[in-house]
Amino acid sequence: MELLAVLAMAFYLLAAFACVHNLLNPQNQGRRYGLLAALFALALHGLWLFDTVVMVPGQNLSMLNVASIVSLIICLLMTILVSRFNVWLLMPVVYGFAGLLLATDYLLPSYYGMYLETRPAVLLHIGLGLMSYSLLVIACLLAILLGFLDNRLKKHKLTNLPAMPPLMTIERYLFRLIFVGVVLLTLSISSGLFFLQEMFSPGKAHKAILTILAWCVYVGLLWGHHRLGWRGRKVIWTSVAGSILLTLAYFGSRFVREVLLG
Repeated sequence: MELLAVLAMAFYLLAAFACVHNLLNPQNQGRRYGLLAALFALALHGLWLFDTVVMVPGQNLSMLNVASIVSLIICLLMTILVSRFNVWLLMPVVYGFAGLLLATDYLLPSYYGMYLETRPAVLLHIGLGLMSYSLLVIACLLAILLGFLDNRLKKHKLTNLPAMPPLMTIERYLFRLIFVGVVLLTLSISSGLFFLQEMFSPGKAHKAILTILAWCVYVGLLWGHHRLGWRGRKVIWTSVAGSILLTLAYFGSRFVREVLLG
């Protein structure tokens, strides 16, 4: 299984390098090789996570394992997304970060056992939460890309960048992702309120509060865009703020408990 992790890291590195090469050589027609390397990395990463997380009985949902699962979901969705329209500027960061997280998880193994096979409601809650978080992180990346391209456009420096989709296209995909992410986040919060009695217990209440605050931020963003026509920096900074709140909710206390105090 160690070989799977090493090979996945190598293919992530190869995919990131191929994406950088394609960005520096826009006339190059070898993008499919970068995507092929990414697909190998995703498959190997998934197999390694399955062996690392799924145990009999129970599951090892340590902070790094969960972060690695999120990075796998983000890479998979971004690989699908990049084939629909050009967001190649983001792909070296996405693949590189996934490889870095995988390397960290491989080198610093930790354990946080759960038994989700006996608690399907908790499995549903966690699954919805991870999917919503992944989508909203991708939305945050698109928001940052939107801000970068808008800044370059104002300075008339877009000519030396590879072909990119129109800003309106990026913005449209951004709000679609935020909408779907908010729907899944709403279902995740609702499932927690209905099925998890300990959701607001001492030691866990801060996670619920931060998650609900992030939900309010995203709902406010959608409302502001629909009713008040919010665009530009308001959208970018609000999206980043919501992503930071969710990251603190999902990983803040786990980082303190498993890394700083572990």
